[in-house]
Amino acid sequence: MPEIPDSPMFDREGAIRGYRLNKMAMALSTPENRAAFLDDEAAFLDRFQLDVETREAVVNRDWQEMIRLGGNLFYILKLSAIDPIPLLHIGAAQAGMSPERFKRERLGEKQWHT
Repeated sequence: MPEIPDSPMFDREGAIRGYRLNKMAMALSTPENRAAFLDDEAAFLDRFQLDVETREAVVNRDWQEMIRLGGNLFYILKLSAIDPIPLLHIGAAQAGMSPERFKRERLGEKQWHT
């Protein structure tokens, strides 16, 4: 499989590396766990024994870093149910761009009415 420059591949190694992160993110599928996260984010994250690097990425909502650490985008997007972050902003963070540049270069500015 050809590699895409600067794009981490979600492969077996990434899945293993990101197991705890993805498990935490998938737990946010239930209203009870979202409430627990909102009530005490630190305690919620403690339940999943995230390493320091991963925990910092979650706390900082560093989408690009979470992907690099093995996060599956479809799982970590569960965090956007906690913080109402527009998908456009997450995509821009993934590309290392401002939302405005992302709209212009990746989506075509004409398509978006904000």
